[in-house]
Amino acid sequence: MSANWFRRRFLPGGPLPAPRPPRPRASPVPYRRPRFLRGSGSSPSTADASCRPDARPVRSPVRGRALPWNAGYAEIINAEKSEFNEDQAACGKLCIRRFEFGVEEDQEWLTLCPEEFLTGHYWALFDGHGGPAAAILAANTLHSCLRRQLEAVVEGMVATQPPMHLSGHCIRPSDPQFVEEKGIRAEDLVVGALESAFQECDEVIGRELEASGQVGGCTALVAVTLQGKLYVANAGDSRAILVRRDEVRPLSSEFTPETERQRIQQLAFLYPELLAGEFTRLEFPRRLKGDDLGQKVLFRDHHMSGWSYKCVEQSDLKYPLIHGQGRQARLLGTLAVSRGLGDHQLKVLDTNIQLKPFLLSVPQVTVLDMDQLEPQEEDVVVMATDGLWDVLSSEQVARLVRSFLPGNREDPHRFSELAQMLIHSTQGKDDSPTQEGQVSYDDVSVFVIPLHNQGQGCSSH
Repeated sequence: MSANWFRRRFLPGGPLPAPRPPRPRASPVPYRRPRFLRGSGSSPSTADASCRPDARPVRSPVRGRALPWNAGYAEIINAEKSEFNEDQAACGKLCIRRFEFGVEEDQEWLTLCPEEFLTGHYWALFDGHGGPAAAILAANTLHSCLRRQLEAVVEGMVATQPPMHLSGHCIRPSDPQFVEEKGIRAEDLVVGALESAFQECDEVIGRELEASGQVGGCTALVAVTLQGKLYVANAGDSRAILVRRDEVRPLSSEFTPETERQRIQQLAFLYPELLAGEFTRLEFPRRLKGDDLGQKVLFRDHHMSGWSYKCVEQSDLKYPLIHGQGRQARLLGTLAVSRGLGDHQLKVLDTNIQLKPFLLSVPQVTVLDMDQLEPQEEDVVVMATDGLWDVLSSEQVARLVRSFLPGNREDPHRFSELAQMLIHSTQGKDDSPTQEGQVSYDDVSVFVIPLHNQGQGCSSH
């Protein structure tokens, strides 16, 4: 895939869009300290009302990007985006075809059948930073990567048990037993396809941004319904939850430098050259000063979930690999997430230290069996970028959902209106449903996905 192909395919009439000028902030920062970092002056705790853009968010439903593969499906998509942000959204019908196998035993898969073999549905949110380019590429690319990965394994997906050999040949009579002992199921092939699609998309973004001279990265949160199951794949700090009448169930985990501390520290332990002698991989309760030399202080390393004490040495006074706590935690003092797409060119300010080796593009995938769940009419999945969760907890969002849907059963647009209401709840207005005056100064995008009937009629072969 070349940069010229991308421009012709998705951006007719010109090159990739240049990053928009930054919104007014308390302390604007260059890209190497991306402006989405709330510790750099855009945090709800540090920014005041004078830092907010004059234009108010537009609360109209977003029906996904204008992609050729989602035609005819927009009417059941319920998304809401605030204006002037770097988020992107994509959604649509996922059509998977099957390959025909050659006649000869040693012949590879030959042709892709034109008719649909399996169908499902796809939703995705991409929270961009350092400009919109990576999020735009991800919104226009990831679904194609996923379709290709699924088409490569679709024969195994529809089998009673995924065969050892995709051709169907049983080389050894005990092959099915080995597959069974490993506990490999059809859903594991979908999980593997999602993981591979994220990896492939990340590689595409790296090539395209380099070819076009663009920079940036994005988090990615994807939901897919297929064969009666819901798959939620997350790489970043966006969140998806299942809201039912008597249950709130997390469907994703946020990936930040703090939540992935041990993985990041272990990488620095195995490859110390990645830190270029500028950082210490050890974690301390606070950054150490010269007065701490020779003292025994609390610390922990990559192999530790608990804490211990060590005598402070000169090398311990370097800037910590992970600094800060909670949403203020930063990787190498720069990035607030530890997984995502892009950021291939991102370096620590005024150094040649790259962040990409510490970032994973592989998502964590959660599988929900909707046939066992037996969704009710008001059961929904709420997907949102971190701007929503900065000011609302999962329980608060669930309360808003439960208070809104029962009184609007006859409204055909109730799910879109619910997404709008959730956005409204982050704007700190007096008439906000939470009545707590909470304000999110980050980008906010929301999908509300009704689960009722999602598992019916969305798979066929």
